[in-house]
Amino acid sequence: MSSHMADYRVLVSCPLIQDSMGEYDERLAAHNITYDVVEVDQQLDEDELIDLIDQYHGVIAGDDEFTQRVLETADRLEVISKWGIGTDGIDHEAAEDFGVDVFNTPGVFNDEVSDVVIGYAIMLTRQLHHIDRAIRDDEWICPRGMSLANKTFGVVGVGDIGSAVARRAHAHGMEVLANDIQPIPDNLKEIGVRSVDKQTLFKKSDLVSLNCILNEATRGMVGENELERLGERGYIINTARGGLIQEPALIEALQEGTIAGAALDVFAEEPLPESSPLTEMDTVILGSHNAQNTSEAVKRVNDHAIGNLIEGLP
Repeated sequence: MSSHMADYRVLVSCPLIQDSMGEYDERLAAHNITYDVVEVDQQLDEDELIDLIDQYHGVIAGDDEFTQRVLETADRLEVISKWGIGTDGIDHEAAEDFGVDVFNTPGVFNDEVSDVVIGYAIMLTRQLHHIDRAIRDDEWICPRGMSLANKTFGVVGVGDIGSAVARRAHAHGMEVLANDIQPIPDNLKEIGVRSVDKQTLFKKSDLVSLNCILNEATRGMVGENELERLGERGYIINTARGGLIQEPALIEALQEGTIAGAALDVFAEEPLPESSPLTEMDTVILGSHNAQNTSEAVKRVNDHAIGNLIEGLP
């Protein structure tokens, strides 16, 4: 752990900003802020944070577990500056109770994540990942794929990223169905995107992309029933949060051929355990929670997260 001393001490636990912190030294020093960069694989869990957190006034956080137990031990904590969009790892009620401001960086990954969703859609339907592996193994395979044009693409959650996915799906000649608790934006209605209930979306869609936040209403929203409706020719893509899908139900659906395949950039447990049955399946494309990770997007979010941190310290 590297360390500096000053009036405000900050923990940097988000891996994606750690290598760039030196770029902000002068700006932070001007606000009497120093920081510690902690070794982290994907995120810090509750126990790891409890061991550290009482020394810090602020955190630039990744997907760390800021539970009530963590926050009640964080005697000096003033601000959590979440790097990225999803704040489901933070107990917002406890943060409010203990006077901790929570910031995130909304609207920063729309193009990056939606590009990956469409990339996954093409890989799945044209089996590009299978072809690549086969050629490397000196096999010449020519699987017959599925055209995207004139198919139906379902988007669950049409906020900033979901809307960008819907526009890209439309540009590929697909009919787009949307499901959200909010009305779908007018600019999507203008290109023919239709709002339907979740069960209809899964029944009618050839591909479904999950692009909603994880909360108590959405946790486990995709289970056996939805996967059966998607059917043996249907694909599911998840670049949002692993907890949206009931993972055991998905594993069973893939094993039994209930659905055709899946592309998953996020999981219930990250990193994905080596023992997961998903690692043995050739109908699944596996990602490393990396859909947002481009040089341009990271720079935007770094700047935003640093600004939020400074704003949140008194």
